[in-house]
Amino acid sequence: MPINTVIIVAGGSGKRFKSNIPKQFVELDNKPVLMHTIEKFYNFDNNINIVLVLPQNQIEYWQQLCTKYNFTIKHKISEGGKERFHSVKNGLNLAKESKYIAIHDGVRPLVDSEIIKRGFDTAKKYGTAVPVVPINSSVRFIEGEESKHLDRNKIRIVQTPQIFSADILKKAYNIDFRDTFTDDASVVEHSGNKIYLFEGNIENLKITSKFDLAFADFIIKEKKRNNI
Repeated sequence: MPINTVIIVAGGSGKRFKSNIPKQFVELDNKPVLMHTIEKFYNFDNNINIVLVLPQNQIEYWQQLCTKYNFTIKHKISEGGKERFHSVKNGLNLAKESKYIAIHDGVRPLVDSEIIKRGFDTAKKYGTAVPVVPINSSVRFIEGEESKHLDRNKIRIVQTPQIFSADILKKAYNIDFRDTFTDDASVVEHSGNKIYLFEGNIENLKITSKFDLAFADFIIKEKKRNNI
């Protein structure tokens, strides 16, 4: 029986995070961020094929962390590429037996089983599934020295995991990289497929700053305190 795959992409260097340690390895609630992320997918489905994509120069350090923290969840490791596009493409080589493939940011450790389930259910129905959340701030479109108001009700913030049928995803990635490919949905859309959206979760934040890390720590502690 075909199994599902999640490709977890973790290519951060720590520069924007202003840390000597890449943000995916920074400790959150007593273990690296990346371990939380992997656990979320394992807890959803302990048979899921987990593929972790890391820069070549971080693989050995990750293996040391797994030993240090006694992290034993089975996963495969693929070497990252120049761009996220190339990293995902490399990870796809380790997902040959899967019918549906999720792609997730390594620094989104608060993704929950409900979102993952909604994603796979949507992908099974339509072939593509991308989580989004509304935007609460006013937004303006910048063009040269001019700007204009945009209706925020027509705009959504895109999250991961983005989930696709394996056939659609692999065919979509059988092309050359373009600068317009900002996520997997943009690659799949370029190949002529319609992107179906599903409801994400505002807590499913991407850790890109020290504030994000502190907020994630607060959420984890609150859930523990309330037994959620």
